[in-house]
Amino acid sequence: MHSKPPLIIPVENQVRELDPKLLLACIAARHGFVSIIGSHREIDFRIAAFPRGLYLNKSMTERNLKMFQIMRRIGHAILTWDEEALIHLPPAIYYSRRLSPVAIRCISHLFAWGEENADLWRSYPEFPENLPIHVTGNPRNDMLRPELHAFYESEVRAIHERYGDYLLVNTNFNHVNAFFPAQNLFKPVKHPGESPQFGKAGVGMTREFAQALHDQKLAVFKAFQSLIPELSHAFPQLSIIVRPHPTEGQDVYRQLASGNSRIHVTNEGNVVPWLRGAKALVHNGCTTGVEAFVMRTPAFSFRPAVNEAIDHTFYVLSHGLSHQCFAAPELIDGIQQVLDGTLGAASGEARSALVQRHLTGQEGALACERMMDVVQAIAEKGPVLPMPALSDRLLGVVMAQSRFLIKRAKSYFPGSHAPPEFHRHRYPGITLDELRHRIRRFQEILRDQTPISAEAITPQIFRIRPNG
Repeated sequence: MHSKPPLIIPVENQVRELDPKLLLACIAARHGFVSIIGSHREIDFRIAAFPRGLYLNKSMTERNLKMFQIMRRIGHAILTWDEEALIHLPPAIYYSRRLSPVAIRCISHLFAWGEENADLWRSYPEFPENLPIHVTGNPRNDMLRPELHAFYESEVRAIHERYGDYLLVNTNFNHVNAFFPAQNLFKPVKHPGESPQFGKAGVGMTREFAQALHDQKLAVFKAFQSLIPELSHAFPQLSIIVRPHPTEGQDVYRQLASGNSRIHVTNEGNVVPWLRGAKALVHNGCTTGVEAFVMRTPAFSFRPAVNEAIDHTFYVLSHGLSHQCFAAPELIDGIQQVLDGTLGAASGEARSALVQRHLTGQEGALACERMMDVVQAIAEKGPVLPMPALSDRLLGVVMAQSRFLIKRAKSYFPGSHAPPEFHRHRYPGITLDELRHRIRRFQEILRDQTPISAEAITPQIFRIRPNG
């Protein structure tokens, strides 16, 4: 019997990722695995201090390569899914932005959202011949399933107590309204007339596509700024909850809300309870359109500006699973039909077939359980983590420490695309007591009696283990 390697589970965007990854850690404990979970940034900074394990990553880009090389030298195995592969750019651009031909060769196993995701990877010209793809679904879609709805019951009640009945407006304009300007598609120009340089969001795109996406996003962004107060006026009995993308700036929305007591701007908590309690969702090209369809919440894709190169490639899934409206009066009429009870969530055989191809694990075993079946099989084949040579381990430790010092210093430089306040925005943190509370809720819902303990390694990193 080989000892089971620990799972290392980094969390980048806390409100979006922590709960589903904590569910994965709970199910891992049922299988006898220890999990190390917490801030992605802090875990990577301390990667040399952890026992050799299975690192569950969420991307395989050029930016991952340095960490992958460090982890391989230390002796960690890398298992990966792509958080951005459910709603993705056209294949050639997706490959350029999201897949590094060098980084992908550092990976041991891939987890796909669905068959469409798996086919996308298989068509990658640089895809390694023997790299296994497991079509398991993603922990995030487990949180949408009816059997997990009880996890957020108290949050749904608290939202209604605070805001009453509401419309949920999810924005997705981080390409033109990023938390920091350097994260946009294009950086601000210093002098009139000069050609803007690519920002972080534009890396890997052709200038033609980036410009088309920028123009379309900017037009829709401006339309949403007009729409939000219009919705408040049209539905005085409802609150309007504006939920910006996790990496989007919020100032423009707070200005809209400043003169209206029924418009509220918040990124509080996971989106699932907000979707569950909403009368309807309004979005454009947002993953929440897919989540709303799965949860049977009426969703409207508001499309005041249309660009076929964008809408028929990038946003096929999010538009296709929602009621589509192209002008504010049409949208307001659709919402009124929902309130009157004459219109429900988008449905139909074509939509069901579309979502089934993209999203595995809507029925039967949870995606987390399917993933752990794969991990269990990997562990049983052991030894899955052959000990690297001492020289490699020492070099890996030196590389890890050097990266830590350089990253810390760079984050304080003027113009950094990810300064400390941005990391605090993405991962504000959680207390050990709250983490334990969430574990208990998951176990109650799953009727799982596995004794589990949780302890803090650092204020932002936790160890979750089965007892006994």
